[in-house]
Amino acid sequence: MIPQEIIRRKRDGEELAAADIASFIEALAAGRLSEGQIGAFAMAVWYRGMSRAETVALTLAMADSGDRLEWADIDRPIADKHSTGGVGDNVSLMLAPIAAACGLAVPMISGRGLGHTGGTLDKLESIPGYTITPDAHLFRKVVKEAGCAIIGQTGALAPADGRLYAVRDVTATVDSIPLITASILSKKLAAGLQTLVLDVKVGNGAFMADRRQAEILARSLVEVANGAGVKTSALITDMNEPLADSAGNAVEMRNCLKFLAGRKEDTRLDTVVLAFAAEMLVKSGIAASSDEGERLARQALSSGKAAEVFARMVSMLGGPADLLENPDKYLAKAPVEKPVPAPRSGWLAACDARGIGVSVIDLGGGRRHPADRIDHRVGFSELLPLGSRVNAGDPIALVHAADEAAAERAVAALAAHYLIAEDKPQLTPVIAGLV
Repeated sequence: MIPQEIIRRKRDGEELAAADIASFIEALAAGRLSEGQIGAFAMAVWYRGMSRAETVALTLAMADSGDRLEWADIDRPIADKHSTGGVGDNVSLMLAPIAAACGLAVPMISGRGLGHTGGTLDKLESIPGYTITPDAHLFRKVVKEAGCAIIGQTGALAPADGRLYAVRDVTATVDSIPLITASILSKKLAAGLQTLVLDVKVGNGAFMADRRQAEILARSLVEVANGAGVKTSALITDMNEPLADSAGNAVEMRNCLKFLAGRKEDTRLDTVVLAFAAEMLVKSGIAASSDEGERLARQALSSGKAAEVFARMVSMLGGPADLLENPDKYLAKAPVEKPVPAPRSGWLAACDARGIGVSVIDLGGGRRHPADRIDHRVGFSELLPLGSRVNAGDPIALVHAADEAAAERAVAALAAHYLIAEDKPQLTPVIAGLV
C-alpha cells in the first residue's frame, strides 16, 4: 500500500476499494503515516466525498483498528447516544445517568472539542481526579455497577479514529459527512452497542447549517449503523443558539449538576434531554412509547436516582464523591466575571451560535492546535434564550475570563453575536425531525 497513491486516487474522484481503505487505516493506526498524509486524505474526502460502500468500509476499518468490547455479563440493554456537536451541548452528561437509572447500560465513548464545538471529555476534565481513560477492567466495572461510564477513546478502542479526529480538528475537514459518519460509528461499533440514538445538529452553530445536509448526514449515520447491526435512529435538533445557558467547561458542568438537581425544567435543554432519553428507552424495549419513556426519564430525575447514578460514576472514575453536594469546592472558578449588557432594548431575535463557540476558544476554553491546554474555568453562563425581552443595559450573559483584558474582549464579542429586534421573533422548535 502506497499512501500517496490512495490519496491521489481519492483526490481525483475515484472510488476506493475496501481493501485499500483498510490498508490506509491500518497504517494510520500503526503510526506509519505522517500528519501531512492524514490531512491530505481527509481533505480529499472532504472535496470528493465517499460512496455509501466506501463509508461503510472506512467505518468498519476504523472500528477494527483496535479492540471491540463485549458485554455478555450485563443483563441490561447496551445503549448509547452521540451528538454531532454544538455549542452549550452538554446533553450526554445528564442523559447517560438518566438512561442508566431507567434500566439501560450506557458505555459512552465521547470526544473532545472539535472546531468551534465543546467536547464532553473537556467538560468532565474540569472535575478533579476524573479519569477519562480508565483501563478496560475499570470501565466494565463502572458500567456494570453504576449503570453508565462516560470516557474517552483509549488506545485500544478505534485508535485510528483518535489520530484522524485530532488532524481533522485543525485542517478544516470537520464537516465531511463520510468522516463524521465513520468517526462517530467506529467508536460506537467498537463499544459493543445494541442500540444507538444520534443527535444531528442543524443551524448556524452546527457543522451542518443546512437542514437538507443534516438530513443527509442523519440518513448516512442511521443506514450505516443499522447495516452494521446496531438499532439506530436520529433526532435532528436546532443549533441556532446555545442549547444550555452556559458554554465552556466548568460552567457547563455546573449547569449539568443543576439539571440533575431538577433546576432546569422547561428549558430547551430539558426538552432535548428527555426526548433522547425517551427514544433510547423505546429503542431498547424498556418503554412502549415516547410518552412512557419521557415519563420514566422524568421520574428518574425527580426521584434523585439519576443524580445518584452520576455521583457513583464520578466517584468510581476517581472524582470526588460529594461533587453534587459541594460543586464550588471542586469546580474551579475564573478570576474575572463580567456581565454582558444588552446594547439596546428589544427582543433577542437571533444569534451567531458558532461565533459564541469561537469566543469560548478565544477565552482559552478550546483548542486551536491539538496540543493546546484548555482553561476549564472560562466561558459564558446565564445566557438568555432567544425570545427574551431585554432593556438596554440588562445582562444577557456572564463572562468568565482569566483576566480583565480577556473579559473585555469577550463582552464585546458576545454582544456582537446577538441581534436585538423590535418585534418578538418566531422561534423554531428545538427538535426538528426524526430519522
